[in-house]
Amino acid sequence: MLKEISHKTAAIFAAVAVLTVAFAATVRAADDATGNPLQAQIDHGKSTYAEKCSHCHGPNLMNSGTITPDLRAIPDDKTRFVTTVKNGKNNKMPPWGDILNDDQIGDLWAFISSRRKP
Repeated sequence: MLKEISHKTAAIFAAVAVLTVAFAATVRAADDATGNPLQAQIDHGKSTYAEKCSHCHGPNLMNSGTITPDLRAIPDDKTRFVTTVKNGKNNKMPPWGDILNDDQIGDLWAFISSRRKP
């Protein structure tokens, strides 16, 4: 009887694990009040930017008087952006590839792109 309970418990834990992973994926896709996945990305990117980027790039995507570029004017080139964030640039911007995951970098791109000057 004890062995039967162990198997049932293990099956329940496995089912809970699968459901947890599935739930996390759906929450990531639509976790803002409107259910808009792009807005959710922008919101996550804004938070990541405030925590990790604003100290150099400024709270409004620009930091006058420094060597950092005005991020409102960066090219519409996601590949270049991702490469720069992951690998750093010109020994002035440090690499963030070991600190930020691909989702966080994608969210940063969504946020910065949403604030780009026309």
